[in-house]
Amino acid sequence: MVLLLCTAALSAEPVRDHDLVDEDLFSLHWPGSPAFSPDGRRVAYAVSRWDEATDRRRSSLWVHDLASDENRRLTFDDTSDGAPTWSPDGEWLYFRSGRRAAGADAAPGDGSSQVWRMPAEGGAAQPVTSSKGGAHAYQLGAEGRYLYYLRTQDRTDDDRFSELRGAWADVDYAHGSGQRTELHRLDLETWRDRVLFDQERVIVDYAAAPDGSRVALVTQPDSALLWGEGWSQLEILHVATGALEALEDTLWREQAPSPYGWLGGPVWSSDSGALAFHVDFDGHPTEVLLAEFDGSGPTDLWQLDRGGELSPLGLAWRPGSRDLCLGNQDHARQRVECIADVTGGDQGSRDVLTPGDRVVWDFAFSPDGRSLAFVSQDPGHFGEVWLRDKRGRLRPLSDVNPHTATWKLPQLSLVSWTAPDGTVVEGVLELPPGHGPDDGPLPTLVQLHGGPTWAELLGLRLSYRGHGLYAARGWAVFHPNYRGSTGYGDEFLVALVGRENDVEVSDILSGVDHLVAQGIADPDQLAVMGWSNGGYLTNCVITRTDRFKAASSGAGVFDQTMQWAIEDTPGHVINYMQGLPWEVPDEHLAASPLFAAGAIQTPTVIHVGEHDPRVPVQHSRALYRALRIYLDVPVELLVYPDQGHGLGTKTFQAAKMAWDRAWLDHYVLGIEPGEGEAGDGAPGGDRALE
Repeated sequence: MVLLLCTAALSAEPVRDHDLVDEDLFSLHWPGSPAFSPDGRRVAYAVSRWDEATDRRRSSLWVHDLASDENRRLTFDDTSDGAPTWSPDGEWLYFRSGRRAAGADAAPGDGSSQVWRMPAEGGAAQPVTSSKGGAHAYQLGAEGRYLYYLRTQDRTDDDRFSELRGAWADVDYAHGSGQRTELHRLDLETWRDRVLFDQERVIVDYAAAPDGSRVALVTQPDSALLWGEGWSQLEILHVATGALEALEDTLWREQAPSPYGWLGGPVWSSDSGALAFHVDFDGHPTEVLLAEFDGSGPTDLWQLDRGGELSPLGLAWRPGSRDLCLGNQDHARQRVECIADVTGGDQGSRDVLTPGDRVVWDFAFSPDGRSLAFVSQDPGHFGEVWLRDKRGRLRPLSDVNPHTATWKLPQLSLVSWTAPDGTVVEGVLELPPGHGPDDGPLPTLVQLHGGPTWAELLGLRLSYRGHGLYAARGWAVFHPNYRGSTGYGDEFLVALVGRENDVEVSDILSGVDHLVAQGIADPDQLAVMGWSNGGYLTNCVITRTDRFKAASSGAGVFDQTMQWAIEDTPGHVINYMQGLPWEVPDEHLAASPLFAAGAIQTPTVIHVGEHDPRVPVQHSRALYRALRIYLDVPVELLVYPDQGHGLGTKTFQAAKMAWDRAWLDHYVLGIEPGEGEAGDGAPGGDRALE
């Protein structure tokens, strides 16, 4: 009896007694890139974590042995090792790394991204490539002899002004100079490096056929991102001859709902006879295209029937079959689904491989196609590597965050409500640990997702954008999947086109009304927060109502015409406005919160990266000017040096969280900022909290 009691005590679940704090975000590890060994007995994966010395995330390689159910770490270097790939004989594990060697001032030890390999059982890493400037987007050929990779080179157009550009080369030119990409194939027996593609274009994605005969290339004419919108093309490189063959683009250009589609994700079937790829549109559903080949070239090009409901994310062929598999968003879940027998312009039944309340990111099949390794999170667990075995049973493989076993976790659930026009809308709700239906209304943060062609998903996470940490402090956090979100069907997605700053704002505000009516949200303690399109919607919402006592606007659009003029993807604005500024000026004006900014009364803290190409800093400066100078609304603007469309350092993520916490606590809860949060020494000085 004593032995049994001791055993029970030892196996008991840990007591969840740890209250989450901001610093816990930076203790989390994230797995990714699972890859089966050729014999199907091991799964390699990468694990990223925050590195104090560099203030950024780094990653290491791990391997799980399926027989012993043990995980083993392979790399410990002060760098990032990722994208593991097994050699076909199982003897080597290839990976990408930016390793440094003492005294090295040239590749491969200069810190540039190169391909390395190490014995599969562990040991010293060996450089495989030594490409000046780095070797990027590598792929190991199916037979194991060849390694493909990309190399980026600077280029200058040959025109009448070439000499002048060369004379003043330190100037940044809008055009006439840029980059081009070479595709290399390294022979791993002779170590001879052959350039397969060297055109005045940029390769944004590629895939080599398993038989080595062809390479699918997605290219665009320049490195500026806007060239991906309608100017990208898919070409087939015939390796033996070097000939290029462009696929007919009618399906994804002339016959598409928008000409501003982004091509990507090419994947070949195991027999090299079929190529799948996708085209993404802002505001319109992602389409999946199929090209079939015989010995001479393409024989058929057709579009997958998505049934009006698929939201494809990543494509893969099941090994040894013509089953096309993809990640699919479905009502805040993200699952792996397979469509059987995709061939000859036809397709079979659909099968969900990862059912339930799961959010799946990366996935990979075993060589025989019968098992699946995938990275998944759910409402009660952070991301881990999981296995779906040959019998369809699911079990976790990794345990990268054992310290979270004592954390008090937010309660995640789905809520739905009816918008004013009768549309049913859904969202994700976070409640504090242990909060029950009779515990009364809570201060509520409305957190708005970006995209807008995206969705808030039903998976546990902590983030500097509001996930997890506010619920731990006693708030309800509401994430509405407003119209335009993915995972709710094509009609729901495209309903936002031509109606930005309209239907989605009604969806959000009616969702708040629903939470108030249900006794969840305290109507006198509301705040709103978002980043990217969520920042734009924050700007929109505070022009409509003063019910929010505080707002945090991150990288948000203020004027749609300015956004078209200065962002890196102008097709986004053209799609939603359904025209250029001089063609539909009223639509641009109606969708711009700038022209209703006079109604803003909400104290607002604004965040943006100094070098954000997607929503440039000018929007945030304009919002700040309107509130600070002309409207006398409490405001603070934080511009993060050297950051883009997100915050990539621990320091800046921590700064944003500290400012948001102090701002919302003060204006929503009436709490004065504590020392070290937004007091002396914080950006903005004595103007921090007006």
